[in-house]
Amino acid sequence: EAKMTGGRVRAHELKKKSKEELLKQLSDLRKELSTLRVARVTGGASSKLSKIHVVRKSIATVLTVINQEQKHQLRIFFKDHKYKPLDLRQKKTRAIRRRLKPSE
Repeated sequence: EAKMTGGRVRAHELKKKSKEELLKQLSDLRKELSTLRVARVTGGASSKLSKIHVVRKSIATVLTVINQEQKHQLRIFFKDHKYKPLDLRQKKTRAIRRRLKPSE
């Protein structure tokens, strides 16, 4: 577990985990962050203060991986549909999108 080593959470390690594991890790990190914030108010050790940054970035990484996986599953689901949700369509530029054929 990344939390035990005190290091940052790595995205490629998270991609192997299931959604339940990711959500559990997210709640653990959030609990840890709240305890660190309490330590900051009560005047805790400087090592704990510097760890706040690491934990916040780890939370962001976990959320990013969850969102990426969610989007990936949606892309698979809508692959053969006639219309896709706007956020799953190709971005390109407005001018290029206007030039596209309706079939695209």
